[in-house]
Parts: sequence; structure tokens; C-alpha cells
Amino acid sequence: MKNTNTIKKNRLLTLFKSLALAAVLFPLNSCDESFLERQPLDKISEADVWSDEKLIEAFVNSCYNVRHGFLVDYYMMPLSDEAYRRGRETYHLINRGELTPVNNTALDHWSNFYGIITNCNIFFRNIDKAPIGEPVKSRMIGEVTFMRAYAYFRLISLYGGVPLITDVFELNDDFSVMRNSYAECSDFIVQELTKASELLPLTYTGANQGRATKGAALALKARALLYSASPLHNPSNDKVKWQAAAEAAKAVVDMNAYSLYPNYKSLFLTPFNSEIIWSRQFRNNQKVEHSIDLHFFPNGSGGYGQVNPLHNLVDAFELKTGKLPAEDPAYNPQSPYENRDPRFYDCILYDGAKWQNREVGSYLPGGPDSSEGVEGWNASFTSYSVRKFVNESIGRPSATNLGNTPWVFIRYAEVLLNYAEAMYQLGDEKTAREYVNKVRSRESVQMPPVTETGANLLKRIQHERQIELVFEEHRFFDVRRWKIAMATDNEDAKKMVITRNAATGAKTYKVEVFQPRSFNERNHLIPIPQSEIERNAKLEQNPGY
Repeated sequence: MKNTNTIKKNRLLTLFKSLALAAVLFPLNSCDESFLERQPLDKISEADVWSDEKLIEAFVNSCYNVRHGFLVDYYMMPLSDEAYRRGRETYHLINRGELTPVNNTALDHWSNFYGIITNCNIFFRNIDKAPIGEPVKSRMIGEVTFMRAYAYFRLISLYGGVPLITDVFELNDDFSVMRNSYAECSDFIVQELTKASELLPLTYTGANQGRATKGAALALKARALLYSASPLHNPSNDKVKWQAAAEAAKAVVDMNAYSLYPNYKSLFLTPFNSEIIWSRQFRNNQKVEHSIDLHFFPNGSGGYGQVNPLHNLVDAFELKTGKLPAEDPAYNPQSPYENRDPRFYDCILYDGAKWQNREVGSYLPGGPDSSEGVEGWNASFTSYSVRKFVNESIGRPSATNLGNTPWVFIRYAEVLLNYAEAMYQLGDEKTAREYVNKVRSRESVQMPPVTETGANLLKRIQHERQIELVFEEHRFFDVRRWKIAMATDNEDAKKMVITRNAATGAKTYKVEVFQPRSFNERNHLIPIPQSEIERNAKLEQNPGY
């Protein structure tokens, strides 16, 4: 049993860590850091924090420290049929269907998100008595409500139902808690996001940009309801759930606050543009907060080439005709990259791609981006590199030369596709096609409209999400909630082998399997870490683990 001093010590440690994170997450509040200089941090009491508006805001800022998609050891792209992660055996265990409760480090988000939830609960325990003005207090409550809901949503998307903990444990509390059902958790999340949407502003200005807004709360609510309505969690196909998902997505559309950014490639490099609903900004020019340029650039440009798109994904990009390579008789497998969906060129670096002031060369022998090229140990295993997100204007990346690409948690194109999917499930195929085609008609994309009906229309909606949202941490969850992962993630990983005739310069392209993959029924949910099961006797493991 924990004693009172231990509990107080742990709570203060949480407060100190949270305050230390705050300036990193929101430099907006570090413009005036005099409040941190009044006395050493190790002498700030809990009472000090909750009586000072600046310290409270710093604590609120710490609640934004959730996992994001640019964390090197937690990339989710290689955990689906999108990519391969070079140099991480923990990823390959998952790809081979060998995930267990003790080897799931690449997907262990439990401690991070429950850490956020703990901070949020500490905030709610103390905020009512804080001597700050009501408008600011209401906004803070809205932000923390949103962040706690987001943390719970990520947890249930990975693990299924989890313990719903909404208060801080005290000395005599029972630390053993049972899991709530997925439905109970989802209902709680939706209620919390509804509350947050009523407290949060529509927009922020200046350094406050990046905080949760009304639109972010409503958009996350729409995503949560879509997941809840999907086959994994709605096996009876209850149309009431699809109706709720449709209405939630349409509420975001009806705000008239967002629009598709004209240029697909630039939207990920342009902070706070018309399409971004919620994102996290970084300050790599002041402190390295992510290193995706260094990790994604091809080896011929000084990059580590750690995430390698699969040829399976390349084959999923349509030709400009609107047909897949396997369906279009005009497709030439010896000219595999011609006449493709413009998003292909924005997302994938391939052999022959125009890149900085040269062409990518993944061919053998001697290609500059091959295993025989510059720093060949960093060469892509698939002959492809990620282009999406990277800022090629920085030149050669290094530990001190990186871009500031923001991580986009939610954007408007997803909302349109959420609405299309829900309306399809409600039988309104006309509206479903209309909203898919809005995405396909982006100024820089301009792909032929979807015209299919019935089951083929659902496949097109799912396919559009695969392409439009590629590498944005949607595919892992989408194939599970649709219950199609037994097909998509059981397909072996493919690469492109390119051979160049040194005398003529002619290239030969050959697709080969390079990594067997396996997906089992149990893998629709990931296992709760064994360490958590051992701490809590009431915590039931997911089936099959």
C-alpha cells in the first residue's frame, strides 16, 4: 500500500514534469517565463501551481504532450500495408503476426496516454478553486476535456475497452480497476467532446494557434462515432450509429470554417492553413523536436531512409485514367511511374523522380540511392522513400539542419471522407459519391470522379482513404475497423528491383516479395502490456493473447 508521502511526492513529480514540458509544447507561453523564476522548481508546491494562472496554463499545455506521428520509435506507417521500417525488429514481429503482451514496444501507447489522462484528472481535481477569470478557466477546461477525450479515443482504438478513470487515486483507493466496455468508453468520449466543443473558441490568433478548437472537438467526435459505427464495433450494422456519425461529420462541414487546401504537397508544410483542423507545431530551428527529414530523406541525399513505402502501396495509386495499374491495359510495368495520380508524386520518392537538383537513382548497379550508392547501408529496402511531409528545400539534412513540418492530427479532407462513408452506410450513395469526389477534385489532384454503386462504391471510398490519408496514421485503424485486415495485412510486402544496363542506360523493373506478412484475428486489437496486467489483477487481457 502506498503511503501519503509517496502519493504526494508522485503528484508533485507529475506537476514538475508537466511544467517542464509546457514551454516545449507551447512556446507561446514561454514569452514571459518570469513566473518560473520566482523560486526553484523543486520548491514549488501543489498549492502554488493552482493559485497562479501562468502555472496553471503551463500545466494545461503539458496535457498536449500526446504521441504524434513523427516520433522515431512510434511510426505507425510500417504497421500496415503502407511501408517497411528498416532496422526495428519490434516492427517486424508485428508484421509477422507475432505480437505478444511482452514484445509490443512499437505499439505501447498505454503509459503515454494514461499519463496524459492522469494530468487531466489532476487538473479537474483542482481547477474549480483556482482564482482565475471565468473566460480563461472555461477555455482551459475545454482544452483539457478535449485532450482527455483524445487520449481515451486513442486507447480504445488500439486496445478496445479500457478502464475509465476520471479522478485522481488517493491513499485508500483500490488501484485495481476493471475495463469498461468499448461502448461505455466511446459514449464517454463523445459526451466529453460535445462538452469541449461548447467551451472552446472557433479560432486562436498568434502564438495560441495549435490549441484545441471547437472544430477540433467536433471533428474528433465525428471520427469517434465513425469508428463506433464500423463493423469491428458494430457487427449488427446498427444504422442509428451510422446516423450519429453522419450528423457529427456534417456538423463540421456546416461550420464553413475549413476548406481543401489547393496544393496537396504544400498543405503538410504550411502551418495553420485552411484545411488543418488540429496540428502540432515544432521548432526544430530552436530545439530538435522531430527529425523526419533526416530519417525520411533517401541515402543519396544524406538521409537514413528508415521508412520504405511498399510496392503494394505504389500499386494502389491509380493512373490518371482513374483505374488501378492492374485494371488498366495501358499500364506498362516497364514504365511503372508514368501518368499516375498526382498524389503519388507528392507522397513517394521513386527511381527517376525529380528530387532537389537531381533524379533519384535506386537502380543497380551503382545507383546513388541504392545499396551501392552513398551511405548504402541507409538505402531503402523497397526502392522507395517517403516524400510526403519532408521539406526538401532544406538541402542536405543533419542533426542541425531540419525542417519544421507540423504533424496534422485532423484535417478537413478526412471529415469529408468520414461523411461520405457514413452516408454510404445509410443508403445515400449520391451524397457519398459527391463527398468523395470533392476530395478527388482538389486543385492539384483533379482525378476522375467516382461513379460506382453498391459494394464497389464502398471499396472506392475505402480506397480513397488509403490514398488521400496515406502515412497519416489512419490505415492501421481503418483496415481493422472495417475488418479487412485479414486480407490487406496478410499480403506479403513487395519491393521493386531495378536493374540498369550500364552500356545503354536502359532499366528493367521487377516486383519481388521481400517480407512475408501475417495477420491473425486477435490482431484486430493489440495486447495490453503484460506489465499492466501484472499490476492490476482485474485487468483482463484481450482475446487470443
